[in-house]
Amino acid sequence: MPFGYRRSVELRTLRYFVAVAEELHFGRAATRLHMSQPPLSRAMKRLETEVGALLFARSPAGVTLTAVGAVLLDEARALLDHADRVRVRVTAAAGVATLTIGILGDSTDPGATRLAAAYRRSHPGVDIRIRDTDLTDPTCGLRVGLVDVALTRAPFDESALTVRELRTDPVGVVLRADDPLAGCGRLQLADLADRRWFQFPPGTDPIWQSYWNGGVPREGPVVRVVQECLQAVLWNGTVGLAPLGHDLGAELVVVPLIDMAPSRVVAAWNEGDTNPLIRSFIEIATTAYRH
Repeated sequence: MPFGYRRSVELRTLRYFVAVAEELHFGRAATRLHMSQPPLSRAMKRLETEVGALLFARSPAGVTLTAVGAVLLDEARALLDHADRVRVRVTAAAGVATLTIGILGDSTDPGATRLAAAYRRSHPGVDIRIRDTDLTDPTCGLRVGLVDVALTRAPFDESALTVRELRTDPVGVVLRADDPLAGCGRLQLADLADRRWFQFPPGTDPIWQSYWNGGVPREGPVVRVVQECLQAVLWNGTVGLAPLGHDLGAELVVVPLIDMAPSRVVAAWNEGDTNPLIRSFIEIATTAYRH
């Protein structure tokens, strides 16, 4: 039989191939696929045997695609996209297909805008429901079944969840424009040691709270949403944090923090959830946030 139609396992193998081809690194691809590297390497060797040609040029620094590999990447993406559309159409035929997405943070993010447009094009028959979430739950209700997938920021407790990193953003401190530190080109966390910081309500994920407090216990007003954080800065001079690149108006400035770990934009879903709508959402999101 022609290559690509011999066994059902080949779709999975093609997904493995696309991951390696996009990451150009077996270790990163294995992490993305949530598997160990040796079986991934064996699967790619078997695929090369089936194709009858090398797909990757391997070196200690990683891998590059051969000319044959580049052709297969285009075809594999098209085949996998078609397979996902088939699953979605079959699901829709059994009833209205629905995907509930939890969103935390800035819904005007260009990555989110590209994702929405791309997902609508690929899944016009899917009923998308959006749940906007406050800052007290970085998983956007994922653990209690309120959403199917969360578009959010890490770090947080990832137990029983699968998390895909989409992008990293440097972080800065939000200050009033008249704050003595507002004119600094950059700051360190130590420069803010004597300042009040915003807090999240009791019961908030401690990993999440610690990150937004710069890893040190702080004191300050309790907030639940971004606007409350900004108002705390305006009214009380409270220290707030935000990813760089956001326009906060003339009254506020964001000064880069050079010793603050970047904020990770991620997609998260419940471990073991095999909903094909989630899988296609993750793949489209990975592409949308890469540009």
